[in-house]
Amino acid sequence: MIRFFFATLVMLASAGGSYAAENYPTRPVKIVLPFAAAGGTDTVARILAQELGNQMGQSVIVENRGGANGNIGAEVVAAAEPDGYTVLYNTSFIVTNPWLYKSLSYDPVKDFEPVMLSAQVPLVLLVNNSVPVKTVEEFVTYAKARPGALSYASSGIGGSTHLANLLFLQAAGIEAVHVPYRGGGPALNDLLAGGVEFYMDTANTALPHIKAGTLRALAVTSNERLAALPDIPTVAETLKQPDFEVVSWHGVMVPAKTPAEIVARLQREFATALKKPAVREKLAAQAAEPIASSTEDYKAFLATESELWGRTIKAAKVTLE
Repeated sequence: MIRFFFATLVMLASAGGSYAAENYPTRPVKIVLPFAAAGGTDTVARILAQELGNQMGQSVIVENRGGANGNIGAEVVAAAEPDGYTVLYNTSFIVTNPWLYKSLSYDPVKDFEPVMLSAQVPLVLLVNNSVPVKTVEEFVTYAKARPGALSYASSGIGGSTHLANLLFLQAAGIEAVHVPYRGGGPALNDLLAGGVEFYMDTANTALPHIKAGTLRALAVTSNERLAALPDIPTVAETLKQPDFEVVSWHGVMVPAKTPAEIVARLQREFATALKKPAVREKLAAQAAEPIASSTEDYKAFLATESELWGRTIKAAKVTLE
């Protein structure tokens, strides 16, 4: 009798989980963004959240939980119920932070289930107009003649704008001083003011300054030229390094042990949203390229990115407390 009762409970629990997945979502879904509002990643996340809400018949809310280079938001999601109602909209910090910090309060691999690679935004190598160069080749020559004399900005130690610069410096064989800021806004402002000589910024925030002529663009970090900047070459073609590609990428994750049916549902919903012409038009205005990968492709991508940035970070001896 006891064995029959226990078996019945197991069957009911299984049926309940299946029912929950089949009818998901029945209440609002929260997308946790581990960065401050109004940035480029926040804008893309909100474009997708609005479309997801329309598709799924439930409100999809973006909650900004910035701080600690993405760790605070990741901690929130890692500790959430694995029911599909708390989603992490992550960037490359999920693969770089394990190399930057001695320890983390969450495990980037064991505590999350990848859903998809959603979008990417190329970076642009920018120089202050006072720097007397117009091409990457001229810039490399100029920098090599002044080893360690030039300085570059970043939105913070270990962020994509910092690591992209590190990779560029390694590829070009030049030395420069890193000046980290508390966010992309202050970094860009100091570049404009001449406090630093160069900076790799995301294309969506760099475009207005390039078009206004207040900053000079030397190259883009994607493997192809941008439609919005057709005359600006890629770093790969200027340095003759075809494998050079650095983008600010976005992905979607959920807590580990989230039912496979819900992971698959979220992947389909995000993919559907990213394929809609209206969404793609909004993303294009942000210089963001929709990806909408499969879950398996995202897992493989995460492994490749972890290896790349692990090598870069160790070579540069960058650490965070």
